[in-house]
Amino acid sequence: MLLNRGFYPLVGFLDQCDYVQVLENMRLADGAVWPMPICLDIRSELATTLQPGQRVALNDQEGFLLAILTVSEIWRPEKVYEAEAVYGTKNPDLHPGVKNLYKNIAEWYVGGQVEGVSLPIHYDFRNLRLTPAETHRRFSQYGWRRVLGFHTREYLHCAHREMVLAAAREKNASIFIHPAVGLDHPGNRDHYTQVQCYQEFVQHFPANMILLGIVSLADRYAGPREALWHAMIRKNFGCSHFMVANDHGDPFAGLDVSLFYRQGAAQQLVANMESETGIEMVPELPMGYVEEKAQYIFLGNVGASDSVKTITSQELKRRLEWGLEIPEWYSYGNVIKELRRAFPPRSQQGFTVFLTGLSGSGKSTIAKVLMVRFMEMSDRPVTLLDGDIVRKNLSSELNFSEVHRNLNVSRIGFVASEITKNGGIALCAPIAPYESSRTANRELISRYGGYVEVYVSTPLEVCEQRDRKGLYAKARKGLIRGVTGISDPYIPPVNPELTIDTSTMTPAEAVQEIMLYLEEQGYLS
Repeated sequence: MLLNRGFYPLVGFLDQCDYVQVLENMRLADGAVWPMPICLDIRSELATTLQPGQRVALNDQEGFLLAILTVSEIWRPEKVYEAEAVYGTKNPDLHPGVKNLYKNIAEWYVGGQVEGVSLPIHYDFRNLRLTPAETHRRFSQYGWRRVLGFHTREYLHCAHREMVLAAAREKNASIFIHPAVGLDHPGNRDHYTQVQCYQEFVQHFPANMILLGIVSLADRYAGPREALWHAMIRKNFGCSHFMVANDHGDPFAGLDVSLFYRQGAAQQLVANMESETGIEMVPELPMGYVEEKAQYIFLGNVGASDSVKTITSQELKRRLEWGLEIPEWYSYGNVIKELRRAFPPRSQQGFTVFLTGLSGSGKSTIAKVLMVRFMEMSDRPVTLLDGDIVRKNLSSELNFSEVHRNLNVSRIGFVASEITKNGGIALCAPIAPYESSRTANRELISRYGGYVEVYVSTPLEVCEQRDRKGLYAKARKGLIRGVTGISDPYIPPVNPELTIDTSTMTPAEAVQEIMLYLEEQGYLS
């Protein structure tokens, strides 16, 4: 975005003076409007090697040269100050943008002008990755002088079409659908499905009045600042108007929780800055389907006797997961076809059963019986990732420190996520004593299919009585260390799907409880 002028007036990463002005006034040091800090963050070991005036190569992950950075300044930002200025809070528990700033952004910033050598290479949807120069040329060729930009990361359906068309008619403008996509791993199916759904969606507009392009852009969830930033980017792409929702850029938009920013604040800020940014704010006005009239109408125009139908994103996801009907008034057949292909019902999805508990609790036995039951069903491939198997084949170089235990569990999670993504069943049975690595696995695997955490809560004294490996006896005698439950802690799961105590039931009974849960949740047909 720096190289193709999508971030104009920026010519590189912000130096400290511009950075401070952006945080305090949403302007650069020269007074130009710019609401979002665009900084190159680096680790301290690299920061100590750089000096102002030095020229640094910026490469992509494969080592290809993209640009040359002429260093103007290296400094250590005050992240709490940045969080307060950009997000309106310094509390990472209240805002995901603050959490990302503290957790994932390195401790030093380097600023300076960037000279482009080559734009980053994308091999997917190359015909849609239009630069500002290309969109300006297209608009000129089409004779479009008034262009309405529309930013989204969501799937688009009938209500979106009606809303965008109504706004375009009011402003006598053509339409540029410009979703932000694809900053995840290139194997993320959501990215491909979303773009394919956008391609199907735009087929339902009148010919010669709409253009679809995609842009790689990270969400900041900075509310009004984010909306102004998005508007300025679309101005750089040639738009004269930009649609802004009343919850634009809110981290909790579309969720059944309270918004972080005041409703309408994003629209107000973009409208207030129109004279300086040169792009007009057009409010997104939500619409609903009135069955009696067989059409979408603005919710503000709904009569007292009108019955409005709608389906939330969460309800759409539920219907896809359970293979339920999605009505024609809600979305288009070609869009739903793409969604069903990418997100089959649970009975056809891959899933992971993650058993965690002390050594000797019965995890491995349950996992092996589960494997036999699933193999008998023969509807999906099954892989057993037992703790001992993984230690031998994937993690033989690791010890039993907390860091290495978490790394071992993360490796199991990665393999399980690949199995789940490809429609298989992963049965995992490590001790996994720490909640942080278990939570990370849940977040990773749940993106691709089902995730069922089973806490095998067999008491320590029962596990010691079993002690088939003799570990507990050796640990009690002080012969070995690092034994979970004796010298190392075990942190029980906070919210597992199932809790099973094998001191009160047989392995067959435990497996039956898991199978019944999977059937109830729709994973077994």
